Amino acid sequence: MDDYGTESDSDYTSYWRDWFISSRGNEYFCEIDEEYLTDRFNLTGLNTEVQYYQYALDLVTDVFDLDCDDEMRETIEKSARHLYGLVHARYIVTTRGLAKMLEKYKKADFGKCPRVMCNSHPLLPMGLSDIPNLKPVKLYCARCEDIYNPKSSRHASIDGAYFGTSFHNILFQVYPALIPAKSAERYVPRVYGFKVHAAAALVRWQNGVRDDMRRRLRKMEVESGFKDGEDDLDDDEEEDDPEEDEEQLALVRRDPALGAGPSGAYGGDAQMGSVA
Repeated sequence: MDDYGTESDSDYTSYWRDWFISSRGNEYFCEIDEEYLTDRFNLTGLNTEVQYYQYALDLVTDVFDLDCDDEMRETIEKSARHLYGLVHARYIVTTRGLAKMLEKYKKADFGKCPRVMCNSHPLLPMGLSDIPNLKPVKLYCARCEDIYNPKSSRHASIDGAYFGTSFHNILFQVYPALIPAKSAERYVPRVYGFKVHAAAALVRWQNGVRDDMRRRLRKMEVESGFKDGEDDLDDDEEEDDPEEDEEQLALVRRDPALGAGPSGAYGGDAQMGSVA
């Protein structure tokens, strides 16, 4: 986002937004209409978030004429980029902004989903926070409903607040026809052609939880409901946390079914099909 290229001062002073949009690393941004930028209502509150706010706004709107040294100029340009990003987050949820981002989405300007089963479905930029300088931009796939990191380091350094946490959801609310059908195709793990059954892992987990519960209840001398002689536990187990014991005891007293052995909540009759 901080890449400048070789344009002269006069070039990006006269056409700052064109220069910004065409700069490498800024491909995720759309151009904000001048009418939106000059309406002070749309900029409410940004004067407290951007250093040299007025100078930055003048630069973005191509009316900057301050004669300053290079260091000051660099500071103002940095503020202008930050201001543009903050305004951009507001603009892209307007009717006009959504339409512009939709065109970029249709052309896959934001990239394509790396998940094989999504068949190169186009991505949308999104933020994990609306607060600047917290989280970088991520890419959202509407088909698998997951998020990914941008491939390019230039894009990965863009502030996620410049797109916000709501844009991608608003886009699909306004254009519901764009919501893709969820893929019924799933990767199925196999060993020598046979499906890997997930029930074994589930049963191991359930047995571990059940045995842990039995140990706790036995130490507290509480009737658990487990059958005598089944999977006898060693008496020399490690000492448990007394507070955790009390919590478990209170849980069992509220719901006796939790201690009901193999047929209870931690029992072993749960069935699960193959991973789909």
